[in-house]
Amino acid sequence: MEAAAPRGPAGPAPSAEITVTSPEQMRELGRSLAKLLRAGDLVMLSGELGAGKTTLTRGLGEGLGVRGAVTSPTFVIARVHPSLGDGPPLVHVDAYRLSGGLDEMEDLDLDVSLSDSVIVVEWGEGKVEELTEDRLQLRIHRAVGDTTDEVRHVTLTGLGERWAAVDLSVATA
Repeated sequence: MEAAAPRGPAGPAPSAEITVTSPEQMRELGRSLAKLLRAGDLVMLSGELGAGKTTLTRGLGEGLGVRGAVTSPTFVIARVHPSLGDGPPLVHVDAYRLSGGLDEMEDLDLDVSLSDSVIVVEWGEGKVEELTEDRLQLRIHRAVGDTTDEVRHVTLTGLGERWAAVDLSVATA
């Protein structure tokens, strides 16, 4: 992984940019990010199909030490992975098939799970922001079309008071 220095002055939205060149590096990024996460954190992932959102979440699960294989929850919408130790469980949500906002997601009880879990939502933009002002957003950019290019550009942005003083560049170490 190759990291760029965080953009802009330290402020309410710290950010970092990372270049990832393989699926294993994407998993490693997830494992590194897991060290920054704690119960109550909301992580929103966006990117094209095949960008690596689930691969990154698999690394988060490994880093958090949760039970069960982290796979795409596309058809079940959400999966809960309990902690194997004393850490928080991982709630992995795929909002791709949900067209509405938070109203449509209320049945998932994410607001109840948020305080004691790490919640990762793929395709959550415009759907889960009302859960909390504090969230970590990851945008994964890749070349689209007929390509075998494994290069991904990941932008991490911490929003809200929870992330204001967090050095996101440590996730790239």
